[in-house]
Amino acid sequence: MNAWPYPKLVAHRGGGSIAPENTLAAIRVGQALGFRAAELDVKLARDGVAFLLHDSTLDRTTSGRGPAGERTWAELAMLDAGGWLSDAFRGEPIPTFDDAARVLRERGTSANVEIKPVPGTDRETGRRVAERAAALWEGAAVAPLLSSFSFEALAAARDAVPALPRGYIVGAPSDADFARMEEVGAVSLHCARQHATRELIARAHAAGLRVLVWTVNDPPEAERLLAAGADGIITDNLRQFASRFPELL
Repeated sequence: MNAWPYPKLVAHRGGGSIAPENTLAAIRVGQALGFRAAELDVKLARDGVAFLLHDSTLDRTTSGRGPAGERTWAELAMLDAGGWLSDAFRGEPIPTFDDAARVLRERGTSANVEIKPVPGTDRETGRRVAERAAALWEGAAVAPLLSSFSFEALAAARDAVPALPRGYIVGAPSDADFARMEEVGAVSLHCARQHATRELIARAHAAGLRVLVWTVNDPPEAERLLAAGADGIITDNLRQFASRFPELL
């Protein structure tokens, strides 16, 4: 396998559990703790602007309500994406993908960009996010790693910008999933921690794939997975992991 340019520890949704996920504040918290890689979720507003949000709806992590993809960016930009976590982050806005990329690149932080389409927009989202990522990271020493649960989104990303690396996200990988990864030209498998066995990791490595495991918050479990050959650990437990595994940041 080719050399893997990404750190082994990845901050889940930018700031793990200690900052409002998928915000610039979250990215900066992760950076301040020494994380050199961040995982982020990117989807499209109704008018095509790429922005950071995990859920299909606004209710859980913003002051808005209803489907996120039905709002224009101007409407989304007015929402509070921090107050749900604590008063300290009240008023933190939803960031555009462009703004997130700027903050990441300012500190040389690698990006795992999860393409997270709103329902019915898989191919459009895959294409637009890949094209925007290519522009935002033009000339970067390390390209962003695009990942998704959506095979259609990854296929569209491959067709739009084949040079950007791609990872396929699955809970428990099946034979069909390995075939899909080969078809889409994936370089990495991103699997749920409870299914990341030594045997699965060895199978992925034999197929030329790196393995990233989500979401691992227990240090002994992280040690087990790393000993089994995992290439990356995505975590919400930023403070403890940064203290326990500084050499992996």
